[in-house]
Amino acid sequence: SAMNRFVASIAMAALTAGCASTGPSPDALSQRFPNKTYVLLGEVHDNAAGQRQRLQALTQAVEAGWRPAIAMEQFDRERQGDIDRARRERPRDADYVIAQATGPKSGWDWALYQPVVSLALQYDLPLLAANLSRADAAKIVRGGLGQVFAPQQQAELKLDKPLPADLVALQTATLDAGHCGNFPKAMLPGMLDAQAARDAVMAQIMKAHGDRGVVLIAGNGHVRRDIGVPRWLDRANQDDARVLSVGYVESEANDKAFDALVRVPAVDRPDPCADAVMKK
Repeated sequence: SAMNRFVASIAMAALTAGCASTGPSPDALSQRFPNKTYVLLGEVHDNAAGQRQRLQALTQAVEAGWRPAIAMEQFDRERQGDIDRARRERPRDADYVIAQATGPKSGWDWALYQPVVSLALQYDLPLLAANLSRADAAKIVRGGLGQVFAPQQQAELKLDKPLPADLVALQTATLDAGHCGNFPKAMLPGMLDAQAARDAVMAQIMKAHGDRGVVLIAGNGHVRRDIGVPRWLDRANQDDARVLSVGYVESEANDKAFDALVRVPAVDRPDPCADAVMKK
């Protein structure tokens, strides 16, 4: 998503690939998970080191007895039936579940996520398809929320009222940075609605499993307290004590956006803004 490209774009200058991780250890973090209803664990999508750290914390908590549902941004919500069917057919086969519940053009590096799926299967944890599909997001960008959600659904998702001004301002800045300052302003209202819809859908899916505890695996932008899924878990209470949000970031990040921050070595990748600068 644009937000994660933004995180990636500022990463190169902030950290060199040789740096070690800083922040709470996986062991220290894992001990905080069972006391929360909603645990949101972020990522930079192509950063394997950060994902290993996250897996370590999650695995330790589960091995110690925590039994949350695991919701994943990487699965689109309409594939839940495929996940459940694949689990019935081959209960311990993570590769089979992934193959049945994703398309050939899913765009995710599944080698990074297979261990999380394996953990869910090994401990028989609910595995939840949490994302709004790219196709649905595109419909919202082009034609508004009504293209995907009936009025009743918009009300249930709390998308029936204008977005809060602070969320709009922060999300706009994030989108603009993610597009190297060249974000097409005409697309902004649709993009803001699509991003809000993604986060609201993830929150709704998490809330349905809050009684046992639920962890969300998603990009750092989605787990941010100020603009992400936590805003939709409880619109009235941004400081909701049932929530733990952990950012796994490559760069200097806004500490207020997360409850805990793990800085991980940056992946060496081309600067996504280099072309934009050349064209100016």
